[in-house]
Amino acid sequence: MDFEWVAIALGDVAWICLAFLLGFGARLISLPPLVGFLVTGFLLNYYGADSGEMLQKLADLGITLLLFTVGLKLNPAMLLRPQVWAVTSLHISLVLIVFGSIVAALSVIGVSLFAGLSIQQALILAFALSFSSTVFVVKVLEERSETKSLHGRIAVSILVMQDLAAVIFLAASTGKLPSPWAISLLLLIPLRPLLHRLLQITGHGELLVLYGLVLALGGAELFEIAGIKDDLGALIMGVLVSTHVKSAEMSKAILGLKDLFLVGFFLSIGMAGQLSTEALMIGILLVPLVIFKSVLFYWLMTLFKLRARTSLLATINLSNYSEFGLIVIALSTSSGWIGPEWLVIMAIALSLSFIAIAPFTSRGDKLYRKYRLSFLQYQLSQRLPEDQMIDTRKATIAIFGMGRVGKGCYDKMRELYGDTVLGVDSDADKVNYHLNEGRHVIRGAPNDPDFWENLDKDHNIELVLLALPSQSANLSALDQLNAVRFPGRIAAIARYPDEEAPLREAGATAVFNIYAEAGAGFAAHVVANESG
Repeated sequence: MDFEWVAIALGDVAWICLAFLLGFGARLISLPPLVGFLVTGFLLNYYGADSGEMLQKLADLGITLLLFTVGLKLNPAMLLRPQVWAVTSLHISLVLIVFGSIVAALSVIGVSLFAGLSIQQALILAFALSFSSTVFVVKVLEERSETKSLHGRIAVSILVMQDLAAVIFLAASTGKLPSPWAISLLLLIPLRPLLHRLLQITGHGELLVLYGLVLALGGAELFEIAGIKDDLGALIMGVLVSTHVKSAEMSKAILGLKDLFLVGFFLSIGMAGQLSTEALMIGILLVPLVIFKSVLFYWLMTLFKLRARTSLLATINLSNYSEFGLIVIALSTSSGWIGPEWLVIMAIALSLSFIAIAPFTSRGDKLYRKYRLSFLQYQLSQRLPEDQMIDTRKATIAIFGMGRVGKGCYDKMRELYGDTVLGVDSDADKVNYHLNEGRHVIRGAPNDPDFWENLDKDHNIELVLLALPSQSANLSALDQLNAVRFPGRIAAIARYPDEEAPLREAGATAVFNIYAEAGAGFAAHVVANESG
């Protein structure tokens, strides 16, 4: 046995145990566990611990798998929408001008570590601060099952555009041209049908997980060999199979691995360099600049015809600094363009921005309901096609969440009550699928105040069934239904026994535990068939 590896593993396991305790503590106070992971990294840094070899490998794998799963959920057509490419381009440009000017002014005044910074160095810092965190946003959207909502897709698409800008910068900054073999990467496009075919026949078990790892790590390795940033390879491989019907299943299959590896990433951020009082103070002072980024995002999104709620929720998720900014500073430090102390400052600002915005990520709808009239002042009268008035066709039963449970519920209800059943889902692709299958399904979300505002005033909905993919989504929907004083009955699904009581307390008149009741339903089905 290699006892050196045992020593490495024991050291890293001790850190991971601490990460678990602090992550659990963060969850107890309604913060994402990643906040606890970041605090763990800073504590270990403070006490002089170095990031272990295993921890660093976990971090690298986590970033690679994260970008692969982003690619799996990305619709390339979204990048061509002005709400994405124009908003991203203008945002980066304006942040460069404003943040660059602030840093340059502090340099002229001679404030602390800013003293003596050149215009080029000021622009590098501004560029690093212009990005938002892909890791943070994707994690939050996944936890809230909002990845395929409009605001989720807009936020992720903007992140991809930012990441591409960072990758271009990294590639250009090295002064190295891609390998002549880079052109051969275009062969991946005609290989797409083969990749889809393999995905189709891998089944639903461990082979699906392994195939996901092959695509993510293999794509990263191919791009690395070709002299292009390896993470971009993982992203592209995800995009190539994103249109396959099993792409969502693959994303869920590797979710546990990705989350485990990302623990290493969050720990490594806090351990990026030696802390100092001066670096801590500057890192803290950089956090309020996120407010400018937020206001700018919201203004640009509404300017490009996104409605107020969509703009607000996307803005909240994007209101942070990015791990790509940390990578940009790390490259600049290694190239001698900027002092190493800025790597620590960037890590502090990044971590504190996560902590500052985390409480708001779960309160976006509450903020919107409370200050709705104020937010609506910036919404243009012109609307995108998906924001038109909703026609319920006199439906009396609405099923929110048209996944496997919602689909089965819809079919059974329509069999019993005819065409008075309406399906609602926030995923446009899923809506189109059900429409093609002959179901009456519209795009919307029950926790969206504007959904009820856009609904026909004379709607006849008497029964709402919540079949949303997470407990938090169902609770958020119940909160909104209470806010609009919905007079009818509300039924909700639960996956675990401890989820039932909170749903009833939130206003559900009936709760159905899909796992507990599945066995009873199966037995009833068998008995009915035998007696028939």
